[in-house]
Amino acid sequence: MKQAFYIAIEGSIGVGKTSLSEILRDVLDARLVNEEFEENPFLPDFYKDPERFAFQAQLFFLLSRYRQQLDLQQTELFTKGIVADYMFAKDRIFASLNLNDREMTLYNTVANLLEKNITYPDLVIFLQSDTDRLMQNIKARGREYELNMDWKYIDALNQVYNEYFFRYNNSPLLIINTNDIDFVNNEQDLNEILQFVRTPFQGTKFLNPIKSMR
Repeated sequence: MKQAFYIAIEGSIGVGKTSLSEILRDVLDARLVNEEFEENPFLPDFYKDPERFAFQAQLFFLLSRYRQQLDLQQTELFTKGIVADYMFAKDRIFASLNLNDREMTLYNTVANLLEKNITYPDLVIFLQSDTDRLMQNIKARGREYELNMDWKYIDALNQVYNEYFFRYNNSPLLIINTNDIDFVNNEQDLNEILQFVRTPFQGTKFLNPIKSMR
């Protein structure tokens, strides 16, 4: 088995995907691919009126992420690796939560066509967290359109993510419980993650630090 070339980091809103992807970019000297959520013109409206703007926001994300995934296939010859703070399947996770049945039918028609051209990551890192911790992180980063984020929505999203990755088997998967870990400020925590990233494995691995033992 070879060390992962393409690493995707996933998890619910506020779990630390971008922070970890930026760290891995620097450590691994990799190309960073960030989700372009700020370019979605429907996102602020979605948080104000989800029922009205969910489909527009979701379709924009789907096409934006698809374009980025196609760009990944044009990777420069001397690129040492790719780290992304999302995976293409993210879009279906959110769509299943946000869209009604009619919208989901139309969404699936488009998504099924696009997914045929998508390359799966060599390694997926799924960051888990309790909903209360996610809400604290969301509040701390202070994005204006997230200020009135609903606890129930984040909790439902958290459950959908857990269900999806419980069944995931398309590539090696590292599941990290982030409740008692600080990979940004604690070198020991970061090194534990890097050990998994640098050691090829198959199937699913778990990193679940226990606070009382640290």
